[in-house]
Amino acid sequence: MTALRSLVALHDVTWVASAMTEEDRAVAGEAGGEAIEEIARDGSPYRLKLVAHDEAAYDWFYNVVANPTLWFLQHYLWDLAHSPNLDRGLHLAWDEGYVAVNAGFADAVVAELEAQPDAAVCFHDYHLYLAPRLVRARAPEAALSHFIHIPWPEPDYWRVLPEAIRLALHDGLLANDTIGFHTDRWRRNFLRSCADIAGAEANFEEGTADYDGRRVFATCHPISVDPGEFDELAESSEVLELEAQLLEKRPERLVLRVDRTDPSKNVVRGFRAFERLLEDHPELHEKVGMLALLDPTRQDIPEYAEYLGAIQRTARSVNDHFQTENWTPIDLRIADNFLESVAAYKQYDVLLVNAIFDGLNLVAKEAPLVNERDGVLVLSENAGAHAELSEWALTVNPFDIAGQAEALRVALEMSAEERRERLEGLRSHVRDHDLSGWVEAQLGDLDRVLAHARASR
Repeated sequence: MTALRSLVALHDVTWVASAMTEEDRAVAGEAGGEAIEEIARDGSPYRLKLVAHDEAAYDWFYNVVANPTLWFLQHYLWDLAHSPNLDRGLHLAWDEGYVAVNAGFADAVVAELEAQPDAAVCFHDYHLYLAPRLVRARAPEAALSHFIHIPWPEPDYWRVLPEAIRLALHDGLLANDTIGFHTDRWRRNFLRSCADIAGAEANFEEGTADYDGRRVFATCHPISVDPGEFDELAESSEVLELEAQLLEKRPERLVLRVDRTDPSKNVVRGFRAFERLLEDHPELHEKVGMLALLDPTRQDIPEYAEYLGAIQRTARSVNDHFQTENWTPIDLRIADNFLESVAAYKQYDVLLVNAIFDGLNLVAKEAPLVNERDGVLVLSENAGAHAELSEWALTVNPFDIAGQAEALRVALEMSAEERRERLEGLRSHVRDHDLSGWVEAQLGDLDRVLAHARASR
């Protein structure tokens, strides 16, 4: 992940990761379970330990439990009258996939701790909720932290899962010393869940949960980006060429969205809001266009493939309704092209981020850094970034199509002075709260917790 680059540049790091390809598995086999030396993009050395999993187990882990189940749960994506239907397949995928893969990661971490007992272990995200408990059982004094990059829903939503599974997930996480979230909103939900589901004693003022004879600290640190990286990318020859191509076809006013084709990103409602804007304001026809740069994601999972189809159908419907010989309202581009996204970041007049729920949303931080048109951010109140950036954004309810259409209108009609003030506020905040600061905050939390534990012994 991107955050690793900052960590590698400043610290001695071993990255434990899945062997995803045949080449990865061959490298893992040749290494005999040992870490190999690698060089990061900035020239910093680090060690990489690849963990090979049974292919069927990994499929169950990733494509049954981690994404269609945990991701959907934590983003409130289920239509509870119809889904999920938790049959034997989920229980099999849990036992033979999620549990097995977490155990494989725990084995790899414990092996590293045997060589480096004082090393801090930093787990990330929803894939590895069980691993901390497995490591703690074999390395009781280990320093364990976990950062969760996606939303944490309220306790009742976790009760959709079978009791044994939801308890195991919470129990696993509560084996850490610190658990980090992007917002206080997600942190509070986590503490409530620990109390209601796992029986922990939660202290919301101090951000702690007492469980199994230990005190766990829940912290809040929103992740960020490396401004220098985007400054360099914005002036690179590749981005400048893509920007020139964009300018050749650019409408007078450009609404931009950059997302994955994930149901949580709410692309279809965003297109419907743009359609409503055009219905209500015919004076904008042939003057405003939406550029949607969408990265196709997890297309081997039916729900994601179906949502991509809905995105394409909706864009086609809007274009069929409004397009003219000289104007196509929605320019939909489905490809993994980050440099094109950076080029578009420079040129938007309005940036639409209307996620149903997001742990944070880095697009809302990346784009203002390089924008050259005093672009306005329209931001979902359910994106984690809203807690930081709302002062300079136009807030929208992601389910309110009419409200989003109105926010687009306000953004397009906003005075030049207000647009500039809002963009400068966003840019200044992101530059003052960059990625390296986020990394150091995680390690600082862990240091303080361990120092407190040592002093109390």
